[in-house]
Amino acid sequence: MKKIILAFDGTHFSEGAFNFARKLNEIQPVFLVGLFVPQTELANLWSYAAAQERFFVPLVEELDADTIKENIDLFESRCKAFNIRYEVHKNFSDLAVPALEAQSRFADLIILGSEIFFEQMGSGQPNEFFEDALHHVKCPVLVVPEKYEFPECNLLAYDGTDNALHAIKTFAYLFPELGSNTAVLAYAHEGDSEIPEKEQLQELLEAHFKNVSMVRYEGKPGNDLNEWIGQSKAPIVVCGSYGRSGFSRLFKKSFVRSIIAEHRMPVFLAHL
Repeated sequence: MKKIILAFDGTHFSEGAFNFARKLNEIQPVFLVGLFVPQTELANLWSYAAAQERFFVPLVEELDADTIKENIDLFESRCKAFNIRYEVHKNFSDLAVPALEAQSRFADLIILGSEIFFEQMGSGQPNEFFEDALHHVKCPVLVVPEKYEFPECNLLAYDGTDNALHAIKTFAYLFPELGSNTAVLAYAHEGDSEIPEKEQLQELLEAHFKNVSMVRYEGKPGNDLNEWIGQSKAPIVVCGSYGRSGFSRLFKKSFVRSIIAEHRMPVFLAHL
């Protein structure tokens, strides 16, 4: 059984994030933790400087409190309706950052709604607050749009780095139920004509995925790569990092950011 955190910013309830967790529970039971944080704390949610200085954040306003209560009730009723084991965590303290970081350390996965989590903090997603959340959490993250098809194809973004390989292995360990999906490893790296250590990589992939192929992406970065990924039926993209070192030019932060910003498919992120 996996422990999965669904993180909500209090006044927003992500149907897309919940529905992904619900589908996982149908395949194999999960333990779902609904984590609700009021909007008045969002500006300092991932600010470590603020946390270290014990920066005071006012308690949630009454209007927000009512909305949060409604969303918690909705979460609980949905979990009961779909027979999901669940728990609710609320954090209205002035030290939200350490508490949230600690919870991510003891979770197998966090699911975030890519379109509405932190949306009020800046135009367009992912904004800087959403990106900070991706950067600082201590467990893998699944970023889910509000409308999507449940994955039928695992697209494994690989550039030969340890980060990318770690993400693929972590995805396989967390989601053995998706191992029967078609899996495509897309290799892209400047200057390398062949996939490095291809035989060992093939053995690893075949141990976890029933229908797997490896291709070298020959196109250009950016939109060309996004369009190529979008041709797959109901894909989930697996990436090794977000805003960290070790990415090739094709699979660097801008690529991941653009995939998330399009809100077309789930994206799984894990880093060493």
